[in-house]
Amino acid sequence: MRSHDKVTLLVPLLLIAVMLAVAGCTGTTQPTGGQTTLTVFTAASLTGAFSGIGETYMAENPDVVVDCVFDGSQALRTQIEQGASPDIFVSANVKHMGALQGGGFMENDTVTVFLENSLAVIVPAENPANVTSLADLARPGVRLVIGTKDVPFGSYTRQVLDTMAADPAYGAAYRDAVMENVISEETAITTVMPKLTLGEADAAFVYKSDVRPEDRSLVRRIEVPAEYNVVAEYPLGILASSEQKAEAAAFIAFVRGPTGNAILESYGFDPVQ
Repeated sequence: MRSHDKVTLLVPLLLIAVMLAVAGCTGTTQPTGGQTTLTVFTAASLTGAFSGIGETYMAENPDVVVDCVFDGSQALRTQIEQGASPDIFVSANVKHMGALQGGGFMENDTVTVFLENSLAVIVPAENPANVTSLADLARPGVRLVIGTKDVPFGSYTRQVLDTMAADPAYGAAYRDAVMENVISEETAITTVMPKLTLGEADAAFVYKSDVRPEDRSLVRRIEVPAEYNVVAEYPLGILASSEQKAEAAAFIAFVRGPTGNAILESYGFDPVQ
């Protein structure tokens, strides 16, 4: 047995499922005769959690292949509007789901909010810029990464800063100084962590769930107080064009059941019942 296999055997069972899931939930597992493939367009912030959920579901349902496509919610919505036909859409906010509902792309009675999330600031573990509080984000020279205004985590970041700007303890000058420090606006949460770990940025606004278990030694998290934070609501639902609605409904039930919720909670999400 190779040394890295021995290490893997020591990882808790849930993390084994998550680590193995990438192959099963990104389309590299090919369906065989008699198998059903469910295509799940999934917000990038759910990459780790839904990889684990997909792998676990397939282990229990060998007649189903779960093919997760991860990207920013805006990009996935645009693909659907331009003709892509997944079976399920999982969005990081209600705005993009609502647009698809209004356009007739969703089975509206299947759409429901199943998850909540909120923002945090992360800095590299070594923290070379010595960012220890939200106030430090306005200090000249701090290199900050946020999302674009069109993707949920970028929109929520701006809402947080606007709320802080309305508080005399921070004010509009604070918000403006923070935005002046933005060196990069990302279209998906998955591109943020490398900028920190490679030393290209000093801090970033992310979802609190974005610090994966395997990354917790690489970064430190600074909490955003509840009075400034935004609660992100994640809806999911079945596409009107899906030809596998019963199978899609069964997968959604699994996501919202005890096993799915346990995986989601392990990544820092708050399931909604």
